[in-house]
Amino acid sequence: MKLHILAHGKAGHGPEAELTQRYLKRTPWPTALTELGEGAPFPPPPSGSITVVLDERGKALSSEELARHMGRWRDEGVRELRFLLGPADGHSPETRAGADLALAFGPATWPHLLARAMLAEQLYRAVSILSGHPYHRA
Repeated sequence: MKLHILAHGKAGHGPEAELTQRYLKRTPWPTALTELGEGAPFPPPPSGSITVVLDERGKALSSEELARHMGRWRDEGVRELRFLLGPADGHSPETRAGADLALAFGPATWPHLLARAMLAEQLYRAVSILSGHPYHRA
């Protein structure tokens, strides 16, 4: 299953972008990061995909819970798992309504570049949990 982060804004070459890429490269599943210009719409979801929006009003999942969702989707034959990081003013009601899951990193609001890095780390952690790798020590 491909893990695909679609994010508004450009990360440039700063430490947050480097950290995001470090975790995506460590993830043994195929990964992609697509950056969209401010105001650009998200591309339509491909057939056989699941869409997760990162939204402060979403559900806060533990790393194990996220791994269980990802494992179930993988086992159900989902081809692509898309994670949408919205523009500065948040996701449109249509984008939220079309998502399969709204995910929050707690009640705090995070800068987009940190949210990307946190998401990349959580994806690596979830895949590690599913494979029995000792990275996650819970």
